[in-house]
Amino acid sequence: MKSAICPLIVVVPEVLLDRRTLFALCAVTLSSLTACSRQPTEFLIGAAGPQTVAYGIENQHGIELAIDEINRAGGVNGTPIHLVTRDDHANGSDAATVAGEFVANKKIIAVIGHAGSASEVAAAAVYDSGHLPAVATTASSPDISGVSPWIFRMIASDSANGATLAHFASSLSSGLHRPVRVGILYHNDAYGRGLTDAFLHNFSGDVLSVDPIGATTNLEPYISYFKTHTPDIVFVASDEDLGIRILRQARSEKLGVKFLGGDGWQGVVADPAAEGAFIGTPFTAQGAGEPTQKFAAAFRARYGVAPGAQAALAYDATRLVARALQSGATTRTTVRDYLRSLSRANAFGGLSGPMWFSGTDPVGTNFRVTRVHDGLMLPVTAQ
Repeated sequence: MKSAICPLIVVVPEVLLDRRTLFALCAVTLSSLTACSRQPTEFLIGAAGPQTVAYGIENQHGIELAIDEINRAGGVNGTPIHLVTRDDHANGSDAATVAGEFVANKKIIAVIGHAGSASEVAAAAVYDSGHLPAVATTASSPDISGVSPWIFRMIASDSANGATLAHFASSLSSGLHRPVRVGILYHNDAYGRGLTDAFLHNFSGDVLSVDPIGATTNLEPYISYFKTHTPDIVFVASDEDLGIRILRQARSEKLGVKFLGGDGWQGVVADPAAEGAFIGTPFTAQGAGEPTQKFAAAFRARYGVAPGAQAALAYDATRLVARALQSGATTRTTVRDYLRSLSRANAFGGLSGPMWFSGTDPVGTNFRVTRVHDGLMLPVTAQ
């Protein structure tokens, strides 16, 4: 770490200074010492997410990789960044408690998190009242849009992502020469409901069924229904754990239909049952440019697996906050003001391309549809 060099004046006895000159030199010295005392010895950033589930662990890994790279390169203007990490258990009440702890710690200048929509919605009011900027990573609920001038997020709203998925599903009609028939399952939480609502508002085809499900739901009746009614595609708005259960059940019952999942399905790719599934995502390392390939290689070398969107967005969120600090922001307010000042002209260079904010939400992010093949998410166009 580079330390600030504070000037000292040594008065040599042989040199005679008049009173006015001596006073001026002392004033300069005192001013310099005061400025040096204000130089931060570290930047403290909060990191919040579920620490015991796959997407939360990947989210944390993305943050840690970014912090490590920044500090190994000399920190921010010579000052290291340190993390204060807390587990919000993907629970709104716990997330609000964590947010309160971060707000109370005046050394914390910004927060990376939360990773889940319900957590971010619950924590937003705490960050707002405490005037602490928080950059959510994969919290995509429409309820977050405009919730507070202190809240930002790296992923687009489900209102936009659901529309992208619906347009893709609708486009399958060109190969069928008739409207697409879709069955819909959604996790009955903020994420599942929001993504499904956006999908339904933008889908052009025939909707056979729309059913809420949960972590303990018996999936067999739904798979049997799809075998009988033969939809062209089944859209599922859920997290990866529920997604894997659905895909495995469908495979065991030999249900031969296409599946389409949202960004919550990032972690299903390693399961053999996911082969051929379509997944919407703001990030994929396949077919990307050099910065993304460099990130993917570093992540794989450190953690032994390829990164998904959770890691990439968390990595970018951390780098974005570091860029705010590098610009001279040293308070919560100036970090917030920097994030709000981004535009097309001075956009942040994220892994998926240039991005800035319109209120809470990102502009310039690239949500796209991929298809799983041999454990990879390969970009696709309309089928």
